[in-house]
Amino acid sequence: MTKPANERPRPATAAAKGAPRGLGSRTAKQGLEMTGAQAVVASLEAEGVRLVFGYPGGQAIKIYDALYDSDQITHVLARHEQGAVHEADGYARATGDVGVAIVTSGPGATNTVTGIATAYMDSIPLVVITGQVPRGVIGTDSFQESDIVGITMPVVKHSYLLQSADELAGTFREAFHIAKTGRPGPVLIDVPSDVASERLVFEYPDEVSLPSYKPTYRGNAKQVKQAVARIGQAKRPVLYVGGGAVSSGASQELVELSEAMRIPVVTTLMGKGAFPASHPLNLGPVGMHGSKYANLAMTESDLIIAAGARFSDRVTGKLDEFAPHADVIHIDIDPAEIGKVREVQVPIVGDLKGVLEGVVAQLSKEGARPATEEWLARIAEWRERHPFYHPNVGDNPGEIVPEVVMERLSDALDPEKSIVVTEVGQHQMWAAQHIAREVPRSFLSSGGLGTMGFGFPAAIGAAFGCPDKTVVCVAGDGSLQMNSQEMATASVHRVPVKVLVLDNRCLGMVHQWQKLFYDERYSSTLLDACPDFVKLAEAYGWRAERVERPDEVDAALARMLESDGPYLLDVAVSREQNVYPMVAPGRALDDVIGAIDAAVGAVREGVPDASDEHDGKGEDR
Repeated sequence: MTKPANERPRPATAAAKGAPRGLGSRTAKQGLEMTGAQAVVASLEAEGVRLVFGYPGGQAIKIYDALYDSDQITHVLARHEQGAVHEADGYARATGDVGVAIVTSGPGATNTVTGIATAYMDSIPLVVITGQVPRGVIGTDSFQESDIVGITMPVVKHSYLLQSADELAGTFREAFHIAKTGRPGPVLIDVPSDVASERLVFEYPDEVSLPSYKPTYRGNAKQVKQAVARIGQAKRPVLYVGGGAVSSGASQELVELSEAMRIPVVTTLMGKGAFPASHPLNLGPVGMHGSKYANLAMTESDLIIAAGARFSDRVTGKLDEFAPHADVIHIDIDPAEIGKVREVQVPIVGDLKGVLEGVVAQLSKEGARPATEEWLARIAEWRERHPFYHPNVGDNPGEIVPEVVMERLSDALDPEKSIVVTEVGQHQMWAAQHIAREVPRSFLSSGGLGTMGFGFPAAIGAAFGCPDKTVVCVAGDGSLQMNSQEMATASVHRVPVKVLVLDNRCLGMVHQWQKLFYDERYSSTLLDACPDFVKLAEAYGWRAERVERPDEVDAALARMLESDGPYLLDVAVSREQNVYPMVAPGRALDDVIGAIDAAVGAVREGVPDASDEHDGKGEDR
């Protein structure tokens, strides 16, 4: 994506990240008279936006008419507003830029809510622009009116309902600043259609004045020293890495800290890729479907360094039994997260990259040396004994094994030149466990909200944002049908996204819970063999094929990845396959079922009978 020659450089250092982005007053349209709709487009151009996703309608038609004249911005026509927001979200996750979506009022606006909530839960920077009915009829239940500002209030970082064209440029400047700075998140701008018609002289501001919004970037020096002291004394430390490490761009600093003090690293779903999978200190995913050795490491640790992570219930398990021996250093740019779930001994509010730079520098200054040799040896024993998968586990040799498919896909991808996006369900967990990622922004998944229907449109957005990378969406047959209409978007725009469907003809994760905890009462989770995904893909102009035998997988993966257009690979797997290991809801993190014990012949431990009691709380969708 080419930047205008006169665009100011984007801030590179942690301390400067609060600066506004884009051209500001240097835009070529500064001082020109125009309509509010034209000012919307001029504002996007001034922020450096080159790609927007959306769906037009009556109250947004003036904005779309103005967009027609833009030489800078390409519009991607989604086939549903939810798809448009997920596409903008995937673009933002893959590139680190702000994703932009434009939709109309009423149902167009309300269709964005799930996408906005998904971005909010995962701290993704979006600006969502909604058309609105004229100011004079707001509140009268006029045609296609909805109070989208009120509806989305709990799931946005901030929102605006424009009252005058005069406030338009300043609002857009603030919106992009808020979306990207501090803890990122979605911002909504509601534009009444009569405001879009008003005339104004376009004056785009350089600076932003928000006295009540001052994110803290630089960590407190005293607290950094306290953290260094505890790290130097720890015998069993663990670096617990979340999505904030990706947002902050703190991968290098994480590696430096881990290597300097020989600290093992566990990652959340959102943190995958922030620490190289090939690094010997990376223990991989932790939590409900994390490895037994990662969970044991957290449980037995004496110090947890939480780096841009928020102690989600999917990580902690039963909270009052989580990491009972550990003190906590919690580093996060959002002060509301620190101490919200787990008591913290050393709280550090600030940008993770900058804080870790300070920690590493102080450790070096003090000549700190690691004391984790025994701890790492103990973890190595756990790791050897309890692998994620073992070929001797006893799978039916005639069936395709999901774990093996994910490992083969991982082997076939260049980790530096590929992005894996997942839908939500069993396939998501298998992908997280078995697909190796070496760099940040190469594994995209709906973490906090767990949105079925996110992955496929997000993959389209990622492919638009990173056209030089291979983008593969790992989906389930349930999730894919949530937004399968976006196949048209990929086809029309010639987006070479690949979709691998682990097709078990059921809603796999809920089916697994019903099997393990609900006496195999499969209530509304069995899916008929409909649609035929190959025919569906072909109807949209895609290439597609289905495989049903293990010996067909490798060649099919090669054909998919070598295709120069969109491609769907439908992989038939048994609905009896379960994601293991697993921590049942309400259980402690080290109370793991289904982990492989290689020491006694690669058998799965502690898998309950269907008759085992369960409280039924915390069901996945």
